[in-house]
Amino acid sequence: MKTYRIYINDHTLYIAANVPELVEEIEQLTVLGFNFQTFYKQLGNLPGKSFLLLTEDPKAVFTKIKESCLIIKAAGGLVSSSKGNYLFIFRNKKWDLPKGKVEKGERMKEAAVREVEEECGVKISTNDEKLCKTYHVYTLGAKIVLKKTNWYRMTVKGEPKLVPQKEEGITKASWLSKTELEPVVANTYPSIMDVLEAGELLPQRVL
Repeated sequence: MKTYRIYINDHTLYIAANVPELVEEIEQLTVLGFNFQTFYKQLGNLPGKSFLLLTEDPKAVFTKIKESCLIIKAAGGLVSSSKGNYLFIFRNKKWDLPKGKVEKGERMKEAAVREVEEECGVKISTNDEKLCKTYHVYTLGAKIVLKKTNWYRMTVKGEPKLVPQKEEGITKASWLSKTELEPVVANTYPSIMDVLEAGELLPQRVL
């Protein structure tokens, strides 16, 4: 049965039928009467930790959480070059992967290609499988947003020069090999770690 993972700043909320086999400590929450809006507000500036909603029907609980939030869809890519290197960007003082919001009437896969091409100045050659979905929560005005991002595996011909889209806050774009990921792992978002695991650039965490 699927385990859902929602990132909230430095916190992680798991929704699962079994207790995840995790390294870090996890606080179990009661599903009965759980209100996501209240839970989110109570987190405030608390230090990051992991929480678990243990339920026989993770999908139903996750659906209820989605219904309480404003949903924003985004899409991005894990891009490899002909030399076997991977495309990373540096934005807001963290390593990231190119991604962006899906426009009205646009398919997720199309949005992923458009965003990668706009943010890095490359031409995508192939847009293959969907690697994974990630979810993270933030505040937009008075609303709590749940952003769903679909991630796709992509390739380019050769290894083109990268042109970071500075108006989007991207200060650097780089091709990195699997052996050069240490700075990325040390300074990126938990959701990006999920994508790197799905793309087999990092070992899979046990869940």
